[in-house]
Amino acid sequence: MKTYNIACIPGDGIGKEVVPAGQQVLEALASVSQSFKFNFTSFGWGGDWYRAHGEMMPKDGLDALRHMDAILFGSAGDPHIPDHITLWGLRLKICQGFDQYANVRPTRILPGIDAPLKRCAPKDLDWVIVRENSEGEYSGVGGRAHQGHPIEVATDVSMMTRAGVERIMRYAFKLAQSRPRKLLTVVTKSNAQRHAMVMWDEIAVEISKEFPDVKWDKELVDAATARMVNRPATLDTIVATNLHADILSDLAAALAGSLGIAPTGNIDPERRYPSMFEPIHGSAFDIMGKGLANPVGTFWSCVMLLEHLGEHAAAKVLMEAVEFVTANVALHTGDLGGKATTAQVTQAVSDRVRASKH
Repeated sequence: MKTYNIACIPGDGIGKEVVPAGQQVLEALASVSQSFKFNFTSFGWGGDWYRAHGEMMPKDGLDALRHMDAILFGSAGDPHIPDHITLWGLRLKICQGFDQYANVRPTRILPGIDAPLKRCAPKDLDWVIVRENSEGEYSGVGGRAHQGHPIEVATDVSMMTRAGVERIMRYAFKLAQSRPRKLLTVVTKSNAQRHAMVMWDEIAVEISKEFPDVKWDKELVDAATARMVNRPATLDTIVATNLHADILSDLAAALAGSLGIAPTGNIDPERRYPSMFEPIHGSAFDIMGKGLANPVGTFWSCVMLLEHLGEHAAAKVLMEAVEFVTANVALHTGDLGGKATTAQVTQAVSDRVRASKH
């Protein structure tokens, strides 16, 4: 029997509620499996750690994670700590430290979810957004000078490398190739950003020649937002830069019904380091500790974690359990217009998993 070592990092806010919920459903899966089990290790890094130690995670924190099979992450963000400290001190430190260069965000309308687009059937919105996760607008290159003076200046430099663009394009084309429609949209802004984004476009053309069976098109990022709303069925796999995909994926989650149900995987495709899986909803301090957080985004992230580990049958069982529960409006949390609690949704998914045969 395989044992998977999973690092659990709840982080801040409702991350402390949804990560234990994710652990509970994974344990439910393991309890009915004959082929694997989990060994969970929790790390209390985040805002509370920062207040106690002056850093979001220990300087040697990556070494504690390096030999894990995967990481389940909650959220980073604390209203009493500047956002750039919480993000760069924890989540981005892990993403960049382990070169998790592909941020993958599947989006579709789950059963029972009342999505806001009135002319969009569930079959019309089935996307995967691939976000370049290591450079671009979030490369961290820049600085500030003359702080506090009238001549103060600040820069954030968007930096793209040929190697970085080639690898994310190749990942996106390969993913599109694996999906039934074999359709990819490359999001750009090369009409206005006339250096790096032009290179982005040129490399897309080059990589496309390796995948002759993939149909692809190019869309300016502003036009892409309108297309997602007005013509969702024309999209399938989408690849975009760090900033563009960050924005587009939140729009995608909202169009599918709620940020509370949306998952993401920060993937190292070469498997040199552990990949990290997390819901995209953030820390949501306004509902922290009230038992109101929607754990579905975390459960779907656990599905992605299982797929990454090669446990496809278990992933299918968990996804079916999630869809069985979302189909029941009595088990909808507040973000979906319901009154169910985190514990009720978690218990329902766990019970469904235990009743399955896999």
